[in-house]
Amino acid sequence: MKRLANFVDGKSSDAGDSAYSELIDPVTSEAFATAPSSDAATVDAAMRAADAAFDRWRTTTPAERQLLLLGLADALQERLPELRAAELQQTGSRAAGNEIGLAGDQLRFFAGAARTLGGLGAGEYVAGHTSYVRREPIGVCAQLAPWNYPMMMAAMKSAPALAAGNTVVLKPAETTPATALLFAEIAAEFLPPGVLNVICGGPETGRLMAAHPVPAAVSLTGSIATGVDVATTAAAGLKRTQLELGGKTPVVVFADADLDEVVQGIVTGALSNAGQDCTAASRVLVAAEVHDELLARLEAAVAAVRPGSPDDEGALYGPLNNAAQLERVSSFLETLPDHARIVTGGARVGTSGYFFAPTVVAGVRGDDRISTEEIFGPVITVQPFTSEAEAVRLANSVVHGLASSVWTTDHATALRLTARLDFGVVWVNTHLIFPTEMPHGGFKQSGHGKDLSVFGLEEYTRIKHVTQRYG
Repeated sequence: MKRLANFVDGKSSDAGDSAYSELIDPVTSEAFATAPSSDAATVDAAMRAADAAFDRWRTTTPAERQLLLLGLADALQERLPELRAAELQQTGSRAAGNEIGLAGDQLRFFAGAARTLGGLGAGEYVAGHTSYVRREPIGVCAQLAPWNYPMMMAAMKSAPALAAGNTVVLKPAETTPATALLFAEIAAEFLPPGVLNVICGGPETGRLMAAHPVPAAVSLTGSIATGVDVATTAAAGLKRTQLELGGKTPVVVFADADLDEVVQGIVTGALSNAGQDCTAASRVLVAAEVHDELLARLEAAVAAVRPGSPDDEGALYGPLNNAAQLERVSSFLETLPDHARIVTGGARVGTSGYFFAPTVVAGVRGDDRISTEEIFGPVITVQPFTSEAEAVRLANSVVHGLASSVWTTDHATALRLTARLDFGVVWVNTHLIFPTEMPHGGFKQSGHGKDLSVFGLEEYTRIKHVTQRYG
C-alpha cells in the first residue's frame, strides 16, 4: 500500500512519530494508501517553515507572485489526468474530479487580483500631513479543507492567501489528502520552500494548527461543530478566523415557476456529488397549489437516476465519502417522524462502497431533524407553504445562512425574496453557480468571511494607516 508523506519546506517530509491511518476508496470500501495523523512536533515543523519563508515571500511584488501562480496554474492543467485519477480514487466522484479545472481558474484570478487591490486615496486629510492606507499580508495562514471537493478546495483556500503575500500550512481532510499533497509537490516547482506546506491529519491535527502560536489566521470549511471548536481554539491567541460552516439550503418554488426547469435544477443541485455540497438544493419549499404536481415530477425524475462508480457513464453521482458519512445519512431516514414519508429511495445501494439511493422525503415539518440539520447526502425534502410570508419564514427558520434559491417568473417576487432571504448567496431560477469573481460565504451559523472574489483576497490582508507630516 502506498504510504503518503507530508510536504513541508519544499519537499516530502517524514511525519516523525505520528500515527498513520488508512485511506479508503469509497467505491470499493478497500484501503489504497496510508497517511499520517500529524502530531504536535510535525505541526510545529510546518509552522516554523512557513514562518521562516514569510519574510521573503511578503517582499515579492504582486507582479512576481502573479507570474509564479500563473505558472502553477498551467502546470496543474498539464498534469490534470494525474490529479483527476488521484481525486477519483479518494472520492469516487466524477463531480469532484471535474472540479479540478476550477483550481487553475482560481489561481489565475487571484494572481491578477493581487495587483488591483483597492482602498482609500492618499491625501491631506489633516493640514500638513499626508495619509494613506497600506494593505499588507497578515502572516502564516493555517487552512483546513473538507473532503467533498479536495483539490478545488485546496486551491480555493491557498490561492488568495498566497497571492496576497502570505505563507500557508494547509491540512486537507483526513480521508482525502492525496491531491492536496500532489498540488504542493507541483507548487514547489514555482514557489520558494516553505511558502505552501501540506500536512495530513484529522480533527486533532487541525486543533493543534489552530492553537499554534505562529499562524495569524485560521480558515476552515467544515461543519458548525468543527467551526465552533476551531474558533474557540483560535480565540485563545486572538487569531483571525474565516469560517464556511455548511448550510441547509432552501429552494423556494412559487406557483408561477417553470416546473420543468425547477425539477432539473433540483435534481442537479441536490444530487451532484451525492449531495455532498454545502449548498445542495436539499430543502424544497413549494407553493401549496403546485406541491403535489412538483412532488410527482420530482419523484419520477429522482427515481430515474442512480449512483455508480466514476467509470459508470449511466450514473449521475458517486458514493458518499466514507463509512461514517454513510451511517450519518442513513440515520436521517431511519429516524423519520411518523408524519414524514419516503417517496423514493431511502437506503444504501449495494454492500460494497458507500453508495446511497437518491431520496425524496415528503410530509416533513420545519422542526424535524431532517429539516434543520445538514444531511450532506443525496436526500431531498419537500414541504408546502401557503403564502410568501410563510415561505420566507420557513426558509429563514434554520440556523444556517449559506445559500438559497428562488424559482419564479415574476420579477417583483424575485426582488423581494432576494432582499428578505437571510443567506449569503441567493440564486434566482438557477442553482450551484459559482463564478470565481463573486464572493461565497454565509451568515448566522454558516460562518463569517468570504471565499472567492476580491472579498476573499481581502480576508488575507491587514490594513495599516500611515500618516506622514511634511509641514
